[in-house]
Amino acid sequence: MADPAAGPLAGVVVLDLTSVVMGPSATQILGDLGADVIKVEPPGGDSMRGVGPARSPGMGPMYLQANRNKRSVRLDLKSPEGTRALHGLIRRADVLVHNIRPAAAGRLGLAYPEVAGLNPGIVYCGAVGYGSRGPAAGQAVYDDIMQAACGISGIFQHVDGEPRYAPVNICDRVVGLYLVIAVVSALYHRRESGQGQQIEVPMFETMAQFVLADHLGGYAFWPPIGSIGYPRLLSRHRGPHRTADGYLSVVVYTDEQWRRFGAIIGQPGLLQSDVRLASQQSRTAHAEHVGQFIARQLRTRPTDEWLRLLQAADIPASPVCGLEDLLEDPQLHASGLFERVQHPTEGTVLTCRFPVEFSKTPATMRRLAPRLGQHTAELLTAEDTA
Repeated sequence: MADPAAGPLAGVVVLDLTSVVMGPSATQILGDLGADVIKVEPPGGDSMRGVGPARSPGMGPMYLQANRNKRSVRLDLKSPEGTRALHGLIRRADVLVHNIRPAAAGRLGLAYPEVAGLNPGIVYCGAVGYGSRGPAAGQAVYDDIMQAACGISGIFQHVDGEPRYAPVNICDRVVGLYLVIAVVSALYHRRESGQGQQIEVPMFETMAQFVLADHLGGYAFWPPIGSIGYPRLLSRHRGPHRTADGYLSVVVYTDEQWRRFGAIIGQPGLLQSDVRLASQQSRTAHAEHVGQFIARQLRTRPTDEWLRLLQAADIPASPVCGLEDLLEDPQLHASGLFERVQHPTEGTVLTCRFPVEFSKTPATMRRLAPRLGQHTAELLTAEDTA
């Protein structure tokens, strides 16, 4: 399983001082892309090790799914020995990523000036809850807090009448992707200039930008020329909709798709007979009506019949899949997303490969998630601990 890295980041050494979901998911992507990721864990390990069912203590499913392609070093960074060992690793690293709160990072000697003093060329990336220039800097956050802060929970309130959380760690995952983009960009800059730099990836500002990119609406102009929010996404009748025997997601979007949909339902002159459906602009303005119209049509036929008709008309549609359905999906199996592999201590485990295809430098799965401190002796030299 520990085959040589073939990905575009082969040869890059990443020192990973992150925990929970956002940081580890980001550094796993760097590892999938070929980087040698060294995960530095406290004596008790990453807290996510204990979440979910497990065959062995500290090897839960959330941890397994965000920490492959890493080597684990167990260090007490509050001890002189742990500090010396970490300094040795910093000197050998190309990238350091942490999600330690800034004040705590300072107390541990992990602020950027101290790290750059040990390794001037390092790409130093700190993932924080709130940007350092604002009054909320330094506050603790988790995905739930960010969903509330950035407007996601509030959008649910607009649609359903009550604020809710999306049942996926959407903020952790999205901000983790921004972190990967930032690190790869800084590595490119270093290759061109020879210079390392400091990066700050703030969750709140990142997710606010992510949400508002869809929902600025009339506030994209100043003074505003309309209301905030994208009506189609805020519609209570956006779907998925009931069919005669289940649920279906369908997006009838362009004028041509609406003409084809009209033919399917026996209303070929639909765009001419209903001004609210006549154009993209009018359909957006009347999103509630559009959703209700589609819902009435879908109730008349079973899901499979709708899928056959809509796919023949090249109108995007999908049944509503449960989590178990994904494990049996023919597209995912044909594309090789799932792999059953033998973990050296956990037996057979199911994992999902990195989904992006590279023709020259493919992502690889070289190591499965490590046991706590598994590689400490392997990675620490006598100079590191002296």
